[in-house]
Amino acid sequence: MKYFLLILLFAATTFTTRSQNAETAIRSIMDEQVMAWNSGNLEAFMEPYWKNDSLAFIGKSGITYGWNNTLSRYQKSYPDAAAMSKLQFTIIHIQKTGKHYRYVTGKWMLKRTAGDLSGHFTLVFKKINGRWLIISDHSS
Repeated sequence: MKYFLLILLFAATTFTTRSQNAETAIRSIMDEQVMAWNSGNLEAFMEPYWKNDSLAFIGKSGITYGWNNTLSRYQKSYPDAAAMSKLQFTIIHIQKTGKHYRYVTGKWMLKRTAGDLSGHFTLVFKKINGRWLIISDHSS
């Protein structure tokens, strides 16, 4: 019985640590995205997105599929650092939805001289080849 409790405690601690490690990694990724955006670097901002034609970005104009198409969409909407303004993310919740999946809910804000913009997002992260990548982004 004593060994069973030790094994159970070890398993629970390992599970909690892995979940915390995923959350810490995702928060770090999103902090890096904010830094890239605020320095005017869209390619660096897009780095944690899955470089695949199945990447889905859903915004007010509909669905865009693919990493290159999503980057092009951002480039058209934000042609320079002035148009990009300053980004802030507030993460509301990170939920484990599977061993290699996390669902992130949050708020985005662009601080602009022409007036601030804000909205919410849901991101689906998947761990692919040891990296947490965004496979779906719904921002409104």
